[in-house]
Amino acid sequence: MTVLYEDNHLMIVSKRSGEIVQGAKTGDEPLSETVKHYIKEKYNKPGAVFLGVVHRLDRPVSGLVVFARTSKALARLNKMFAEGQVHKTYWAIVEVGSEKFDMRDERMLEHWLVRNEKQNKSYAYDHEVPHSKLARLRCRQIASSDHYNLLEVQLMTGRHHQIRCQLSAIGCPIKGDLKYGARRSNPDGNISLLARHIEFEHPVSHELISIDAPLPDDSLWNYFSKVL
Repeated sequence: MTVLYEDNHLMIVSKRSGEIVQGAKTGDEPLSETVKHYIKEKYNKPGAVFLGVVHRLDRPVSGLVVFARTSKALARLNKMFAEGQVHKTYWAIVEVGSEKFDMRDERMLEHWLVRNEKQNKSYAYDHEVPHSKLARLRCRQIASSDHYNLLEVQLMTGRHHQIRCQLSAIGCPIKGDLKYGARRSNPDGNISLLARHIEFEHPVSHELISIDAPLPDDSLWNYFSKVL
């Protein structure tokens, strides 16, 4: 766990791929508990530590996660996320596929997504179908290699596996994401999707918070880092 920002009301940490944000049936210690241990030890806090989970990232995704350290911050952050006042940017390494991106243009993707609970997977349609929810995102290509493109993605809605599902639907699955059509897995089982940047007004002090996550340490991310 890498702490990128902390004060009396909130913490922002960089999650590693493979970590879970909140408790799950697997029994693995979630990131929320790791953060609680960190707070308890650093500030020598007696008793239970309050920590509010504001949002989540899928287990194979890395990047920025915000936690609330007070009930006041939790309530205000929940409202801010619900009203779209928190701006998140993702970076995704995708296989070069059927959709051709122009480096100069931002694209809007719009699909209707249906979530299959048993499969823990969403399916994309280009028209409304029963039980579907509208999903929108903006994306643009910011770098490329022989076999992969690096896309910058901004969510306009918050649907289950939205980025993974929508990019797959246009023939550009995220590198390593076998569930959504990638040709092969990544060595560590992760997917090449990073919650790269977050920006919002601090819920208590009202200062501007603007944080970037470090890039994962592997050869392709390192290549794109040098290109950029």
